[in-house]
Amino acid sequence: MVAAKVPQLPADVLARYSTTAPRYTSYPTALVWRDLPETEALDVLDRASRTKQPLSLYAHLPFCWKLCYYCGCNMMVTRNPKLVERYLAALTTEIGRATLEHRPVTQIHWGGGTPTYLNSEQLTRLFNAMAERFKITPDAEISIEVHPPVTTLEQVKTLARLGFNRVSMGVQDFDPVVQEAVHRIQPFEQTRDLIQACRDAGFRGVSIDLMYGLPHQTPTTFQQTLDKVEQLRPDRIALFGYAHMPWIKPHQSLIQASALPTPPHRLELFRGATARLLSLGYEYVGLDHFALPHDELVVARSKGKLQRNFMGYTTQAGTDLLAFGASSISDVHGAYLQNAREVPEYMNLVESNRLPITRGMTLSQDDLIRRDLIQALFCQLSVDKARFSALHGISFDEYFAPELRKLAPLQEDGLVELHPESVSITPTGQMLLRNIAYAFDAYAREPGAPGRYSQTV
Repeated sequence: MVAAKVPQLPADVLARYSTTAPRYTSYPTALVWRDLPETEALDVLDRASRTKQPLSLYAHLPFCWKLCYYCGCNMMVTRNPKLVERYLAALTTEIGRATLEHRPVTQIHWGGGTPTYLNSEQLTRLFNAMAERFKITPDAEISIEVHPPVTTLEQVKTLARLGFNRVSMGVQDFDPVVQEAVHRIQPFEQTRDLIQACRDAGFRGVSIDLMYGLPHQTPTTFQQTLDKVEQLRPDRIALFGYAHMPWIKPHQSLIQASALPTPPHRLELFRGATARLLSLGYEYVGLDHFALPHDELVVARSKGKLQRNFMGYTTQAGTDLLAFGASSISDVHGAYLQNAREVPEYMNLVESNRLPITRGMTLSQDDLIRRDLIQALFCQLSVDKARFSALHGISFDEYFAPELRKLAPLQEDGLVELHPESVSITPTGQMLLRNIAYAFDAYAREPGAPGRYSQTV
């Protein structure tokens, strides 16, 4: 096998583009959303109910047994079973009131927190609530995030019996010094055995998350982690950059800032990991995702069906996303609808027979155009100007004239290629997709925006 070429990012280019930007799991980003009246949310859902377009479902399960210091998720550490049962009751109630039940469901994902915080009976109860309310297609992708230290063989068998066919688990780093620094002890053997159990149970896909930029990481130790990843041979790998923002996530202050890699060292970690994964036969799907050639993500990209949303890269382009649980975000009919972030407020709203939706945004025509463009850049790495113009009833070069001027320096630095008929991302530019997309972000200069976003590399 001939290894794929590793993208190059010279130090001077890194210095110019070492900044902060959104991850663009949505556009516009959540930073510019607003408080949403219940009447507006109901109107969005009513309009969304008039189509038979396929649907994806998401359930947020925020509970964890312990705190990982790097975590940026909306989660809650608890040992209170009554609280968990109350939340689960609210979640199943919200699902039971959903109004889009006539639309076929082609994808389900449960995230957290730690979804396998729930025991087998609770997992079954929640899944049955979804299956009773919605029509799940026989070929639906049904995935869940699991945490090896708390996931049992019984839970794996339960999930397989219910129809889950993809599993994702965090690894971050197998180095014991790094694990101790981020308060996440997870031996390699534990992860290995869980992956094998999932495969034995019939799961067709296994994904793992890795993270670079953690305290005490070095290129040598991270390559040792990748040695172990090579043994696991997961179908997909997400390679995230740690975002150290203790002013937003106060518990991250438990990580010693002095132990974090510098920006050049972060780049070295990322480039070294990218080179290793490409040499192992993984394809660089986009930004921070890698997959084996047979994986559905790679197939979806080749067919133009790759999509990026709050679950990362998915294979379900063209579907709306209906989400349940605290802080969860629906993306339906040209609008974002976010539930109350805090668990108590979410439960109180559901128990009061009210919509738990508190924030969101109905997208303007300009928002929709820019969202489609950013999707194309992230998922297809190019935009055909004529096709895009015809789809949206615009002249691409005229509509985006200021943005194309912004891209001129990026072309000089080898990040993009600007042609009369297209805009294309180079292999180097793929590492800086967030910077490129930022040029098309009409909200980029909103007050306070830079401090709310993570480093692009």
